[in-house]
Amino acid sequence: MEAQNGGGGGSPVVLNVYDLTPVNNYLYWLGLGVFHSGIEVHGFEYGFGAHDLPTSGVFEVEPKCCPGYVYRRSIWMGTTAMSRAEFRSFIETLAGKYSGNTYHLISKNCNHFTDEVCKNITKKSAPGWVNRLARVGSFLNRLLPKSIQVSTISHGATCPAYSDDDMDSISSSTIGDSDVDELDQHLLPEAVVDLQSIHVSPKLPKDL
Repeated sequence: MEAQNGGGGGSPVVLNVYDLTPVNNYLYWLGLGVFHSGIEVHGFEYGFGAHDLPTSGVFEVEPKCCPGYVYRRSIWMGTTAMSRAEFRSFIETLAGKYSGNTYHLISKNCNHFTDEVCKNITKKSAPGWVNRLARVGSFLNRLLPKSIQVSTISHGATCPAYSDDDMDSISSSTIGDSDVDELDQHLLPEAVVDLQSIHVSPKLPKDL
């Protein structure tokens, strides 16, 4: 595993990255790929997904085990002095900005969420390659006629998944009903708290 514990105290902040397609095995070495990411702090992983309701799309899962995705690697982002309760409050507050029906494949996806968390608690952005395809897509999308530009995309129940046996193919499957139900049970509520009222003491992150 590429994540590692650092000294200086505080709780580790780790970015867990997943593959959405076996094509990533080739694109990854070109600095591209279609990835999902979750942020791991205090033993839980938090991510952002789509659904049709104007409520929080932020959810928590067991680290490195997000349903429907294939874990690729972990990236050490630094540490945070926030307690478990403080961080949970921070995430629930941030969830107010990430309703499930506002998910957008190009402009507001799971990687935008984890990048914002990283910036807030470690003062460091997530690695560029994690969301590079969305940035390229945003540029290309602006060049298209307005009638065919990419709009909000809900993919909560159609996240691609594959096993090791599928690595040499381009086939993919979707999350099963049990996986969707499991994610629904872990959606976080939105907290009515001012982000500025939460004191964050970031530690300097270190690169791998």
